[in-house]
Amino acid sequence: MTTDTKRLQLLSDLMLLGVAIVWGSSYGVVKEALAVYPVLALLALRFGITFCLLSPSLRHFRRADAATVRGVLTVGVLLFAIFLAETFGVMQTRAANAAFLISLCVVLTPIVEWALLRRRPSRIEWLAVAVSLAGAWLLAGDGAFVFNSGDALILVAALLRALNVCVTKRVMRGAAALPALSITAVQAGVVTIGSVVVALVFAPGQLRHVPAFAGHGLFWGSVIYLVCACTLFAFFAQNFAIGRSSPTRVSLLMGSEPAFGALFASVWLGETVSAGGWIGGGMIVAASLMATVRWGKPVAVAERGVGVGT
Repeated sequence: MTTDTKRLQLLSDLMLLGVAIVWGSSYGVVKEALAVYPVLALLALRFGITFCLLSPSLRHFRRADAATVRGVLTVGVLLFAIFLAETFGVMQTRAANAAFLISLCVVLTPIVEWALLRRRPSRIEWLAVAVSLAGAWLLAGDGAFVFNSGDALILVAALLRALNVCVTKRVMRGAAALPALSITAVQAGVVTIGSVVVALVFAPGQLRHVPAFAGHGLFWGSVIYLVCACTLFAFFAQNFAIGRSSPTRVSLLMGSEPAFGALFASVWLGETVSAGGWIGGGMIVAASLMATVRWGKPVAVAERGVGVGT
């Protein structure tokens, strides 16, 4: 592995940890925004703004073939499904339940990756998965687990996350010439259109006029944060990193999201996190760090089918 490749790997790892931090904080930010604006309208607004900002990057699709375009659109549809399940799920279950169930993505990703991409996860990756799962269980609190419809939606979102990161990896192999921002723009456009269509068909009452700037500073501050940090940066970083790493490694790094979510809830929202919760959060972060360390003989980038284009 060359020095430049190692630097790119380190950069992608740091970017993914940044994604975990901002996505961990997004649960509280979204809840504050949902107090003013409904789910589907908020999704359409958030991703509509993102699409408008990134629309100039769509020019790169002029050199993409039909198979690549279909693949990118598929990733966008998966992303839309994830946000639908995750957002409605968080509204219907405890935050502790959601933190545990969404972390199952870390457990599911190696299985999905093995099935779709034929890359058998290493022993250290399986160990990190086990540590992350145990930490998520502690983070979930006292273990009082009454399964409800919200939990079911979060579980679906976890499975879709695992599928999405593997499908994105496959798409990135055939879309090496496309910048990550171009793919993010298409994803944002698909989520925007999907949110509007679903609202028109199933819940037209959710499509409302946006709140005025005057008197809704917290709402618009939340939207700006969701657009800039949780969407523009996060999805660019994810697409950038997936092209330079394995899906399991990406999933483990972003698996620290619940730990940062608990920290944000404690500091910003004033929620109480038990000692067991903090220990569990530390285990999740430790599992993510385990994924960043090169154990034994390095695996050549070419062996993982990793692209080099952005």
